[in-house]
Amino acid sequence: MSTRHATTVDFYFDPACPFAWITSRWMLEVEQRRDLDLRFRPMSLYLHNQGNDLPDRYRELVDKSIGPVRVAVAAAAAHGDGILRDLYTALGTRIHQHQEKDFAVAVEASLAELGLPAALAEAAHSTAYDVEVARSHDAGKDPEQDAYVGTPTIHVDGTVWFGPVLNAIPRGEEAAGLFDSFRVLAGHRGFFELKRGRSGGLSYD
Repeated sequence: MSTRHATTVDFYFDPACPFAWITSRWMLEVEQRRDLDLRFRPMSLYLHNQGNDLPDRYRELVDKSIGPVRVAVAAAAAHGDGILRDLYTALGTRIHQHQEKDFAVAVEASLAELGLPAALAEAAHSTAYDVEVARSHDAGKDPEQDAYVGTPTIHVDGTVWFGPVLNAIPRGEEAAGLFDSFRVLAGHRGFFELKRGRSGGLSYD
């Protein structure tokens, strides 16, 4: 008699990253059709890009992205890691689907939606949680390289992967089938990269 175990997936997110948002919505679709232990963990585009020379427009996004990450970490410290899933969904819906450019507005509305204390928004402008932000961020790195290849980052049963990077959200059985294929590749010890040129815009539908 065989015993099937849930696939453990640790999904590392920065609320400001559109590619992480799309991949995270895919994972929620997969969760409805496959046996997953899906856990959301904060990472930081700001820390990921420290020391990098970035275009001005992207530098502005990266610099302000630390605010929502600090709030997520503060919320988890006060209410447990389980709050991260719903808080990320609330933040991402506003930042990506509603195109809210003012992250302070997105944070305040998201906290109110979830009934969380409004005072948590103050963490966005404080360094009080930066040690914990760095700890969570560093936990997402590939331990063999002590680095991120990119974002989104997913840990699947302990193996670290950049991506899959998608420009639209797979739904239903298509989502589950894509995950099945990904698991085959992720489980092959010799596999480390598959890539093609990107075309088209992003869709959050």
